[in-house]
Amino acid sequence: MSESVKLIVNAYVSLKDSQKIEELREHRQLLRAKLLACNGIDTSNSILLIDSDLSEIDAGLSRLQ
Repeated sequence: MSESVKLIVNAYVSLKDSQKIEELREHRQLLRAKLLACNGIDTSNSILLIDSDLSEIDAGLSRLQ
């Protein structure tokens, strides 16, 4: 996971801003879908990073509930 995503999620959790965390998750999901649609380019490392980011985002949402 990128350290920046971890810091952003932690900030939103401390602010109890689940809306922003949801928006962040939607953005990462959109990026992942676009990468999956790429043909002829190895996007596996980028997809792994985004999956890791999504795991951190989901963990942040769980902490808010």
